[in-house]
Amino acid sequence: MPMHTTMHAALSERVDACFTLAEAHLGRSFPRPQIRCDLRGRAAGSARLQTWELRFNPALYQANQAAFHAEVVPHEVAHLLVYALWGTGRGKGRVLPHGRQWQSLMQEIFGLEPRVTHRFDLAPLAERTFAYRCACQQHQLSVRRHNKVRRGEARYHCRHCRAELIPA
Repeated sequence: MPMHTTMHAALSERVDACFTLAEAHLGRSFPRPQIRCDLRGRAAGSARLQTWELRFNPALYQANQAAFHAEVVPHEVAHLLVYALWGTGRGKGRVLPHGRQWQSLMQEIFGLEPRVTHRFDLAPLAERTFAYRCACQQHQLSVRRHNKVRRGEARYHCRHCRAELIPA
């Protein structure tokens, strides 16, 4: 089986196990989300509430499979569960993405410390960078930021001297 197919199957199985655990704890059933393995960047996972889908970062998954199954999948499933149980809570009772409802589900259902961010080594994500300079130092911009500068869509400034960054 190709790596992507194996990864998708493993994540699907873990997502289903998390929902099964939640259903037993909450006494109600939930539809299973669509699962995609196309997330890029530094995020390990993402929950799209309105479309009921979970996205996972394949590069980080490959380097951190055990942690993905133990922490990332329950983290993202908890976001969908909060949405199913409380919605977005517009107005005064707004439900925050990592608010008390999410924290409660993480602890009570999954028995996990409700951490907002992962602590994965981001070396597998190392990508080509482009040298830029300002008045005080040299900077490295990602391919995405470099391309935005080239297309005239963005300008970046140094946090120290506030000068605009220009290609070195």
